Amino acid sequence: MPIIVVTGSAGLIGSEAVRFFCERGFQVIGIDNDMRATFFGPEASTAWNRTRLQAEFGDRYVHHDADIRDQAEIEQIFQAYSSDLGLVIHTAAQPSHDWAAKDPHLDFTVNANGTLVLLEATRRFAPDAVFIFTSTNKVYGDTPNALPLVEEESRWEIHSSHLYYNGIDETMSIDQTKHSLFGASKVAADVLVQEYGRYFGMKTGIFRGGCLTGPSHSGTQLHGFLSYLMKCTMTGTPYKVFGYQGKQVRDNIHSFDLVNAFYHFYKEPLVGEVYNIGGGRASNCSMLEAIILCERIANRKLTWSYEETNRIGDHIWWISDISKFQTHYPSWHLTYGIEEILQEIFVANVDRWG
Repeated sequence: MPIIVVTGSAGLIGSEAVRFFCERGFQVIGIDNDMRATFFGPEASTAWNRTRLQAEFGDRYVHHDADIRDQAEIEQIFQAYSSDLGLVIHTAAQPSHDWAAKDPHLDFTVNANGTLVLLEATRRFAPDAVFIFTSTNKVYGDTPNALPLVEEESRWEIHSSHLYYNGIDETMSIDQTKHSLFGASKVAADVLVQEYGRYFGMKTGIFRGGCLTGPSHSGTQLHGFLSYLMKCTMTGTPYKVFGYQGKQVRDNIHSFDLVNAFYHFYKEPLVGEVYNIGGGRASNCSMLEAIILCERIANRKLTWSYEETNRIGDHIWWISDISKFQTHYPSWHLTYGIEEILQEIFVANVDRWG
């Protein structure tokens, strides 16, 4: 059975991928140096998740405490497994558009240069492997904010007759828009993964996610919307809402559903393919709606405040049109909605946060 490489293997999507493939009998090689703690502080460290994976899967999971920007070390890992590698799932990233402005060099080298290092190592040592990249809807910048949105009681919404009512598809332009520096570094990586597919004929898939979530998220103020919101509700930590009257809408996809989409692509890969992926119309909420759900599930009130200034490049309304992926892979479907996601986050983290 082919060997799987997962970058960011102790993070939300990475750890879900480790679990998913280990449970199906694959050997998984993890690459993760806990940069999340560097970005967001000790509370965001993924060390706890790495320890849990190693205890749960033993020899089926081999961990490398490596930096994806370190070309020599990454090439050494890939050369060691070479043609036995069947799949590379690249989830490692600097994930916050707010944080990127603090250190643009670090943001770009992790997101863009790190992706290039991994692509080139795959091309040199495992050219037949499938390469999956976890991109972001931030590649579209703030273009979605120009949509004719309607303000409702608890959310911004779009009219049911609009082309994008069922979600924004992959035809939306990524040009002439404000991305945030994070969005720009992810655009660079996104296009690189497309190009290695089209130029070199590699089997590459780009998944432009909305909000990715699940019980293994080390949520923090600058990244991890639902996880951090539930954590604040459970612990009594004050929470701040930025702009848009708290009515900004996000679709949310559970980490299992996303990794299952990766699995479907791995089994029938294409070349340089791009997908918008998220909760779509089945799994979305506004900030205000999420707060109400968290309070009900945790059975306690959240202490929160409002700041009028929105985050740069932030979306007022984002729902992914996932029909392209569903057309290509009709046996894949979502299994979680917003309430199920929040309930699972609550139950899984009672011991950590309760």
